[in-house]
Amino acid sequence: MKFSRTAGLAVIVALVAGTVAALAQMKGTAPATPTASVVDSAGNLRVPEDYRTLYQALGTWAIAADSGQGSKEMHAVYASPGTIDAYRKTGNYPDGAVLVKEVFETSTNELTTGTVSHADKLKGWFVMVKDSKGTHPDNPLWGDGWGWSWFDVDKPLKTTSTDYRTDCQGCHVPAQATDWIYVNGYPVLHR
Repeated sequence: MKFSRTAGLAVIVALVAGTVAALAQMKGTAPATPTASVVDSAGNLRVPEDYRTLYQALGTWAIAADSGQGSKEMHAVYASPGTIDAYRKTGNYPDGAVLVKEVFETSTNELTTGTVSHADKLKGWFVMVKDSKGTHPDNPLWGDGWGWSWFDVDKPLKTTSTDYRTDCQGCHVPAQATDWIYVNGYPVLHR
C-alpha cells in the first residue's frame, strides 16, 4: 500500500508540473530582458518575435492621405513589457525599453460609419531600444539615447538603416524635447 501511495503521489506531481509548464508555454512569456531577443553584442537590432502577443499596445497613428479623404498609412506601436508602468512612474523610458512600430499601407472605404481607413498591407517595422548609457558607441545606429533601425517587411532580421542620424532621426526632430518620442500620441502613458 505504501508503494502505491508514493507512486500515485508522483503521478499527481508530474501531471501538475506538466500542466503548469504547458500553460506557461501556451501563454507565452517575455524574455527576462526585452533587449535579449532584439540586440546582438555588436548592437545590431532585429524585429522581436512575438511582439504582438508579448508587448503592450502603446498607440496607433493615422497618416493622412496626400489628397482626398482617408489615411495613406497606419502606424501601430508596441512597447516591451514593463515600459508603460516605468514611464508612468518616472516620466522616462527605462534603459532597455523596446518600441516596435508597424507601418501599414491602408485601404479606405465608405462604410455605414463614414469614410474609414484601416491597416491593409504591412510595409515594415521601425524598432527603437532605449540606451542612455551609450552601450554601442561605435555602431552608427545608436545615439541620442536610443538604438534606431528600419526593417522592410521581408527582412525582419536585417535593417536597411545605415546611420540613425540620416535614416531615422529626421522624423523625430519635433519630438526631441520628449526624448525623441511623440508621447502626446500615446494616452496610455498618461493616466
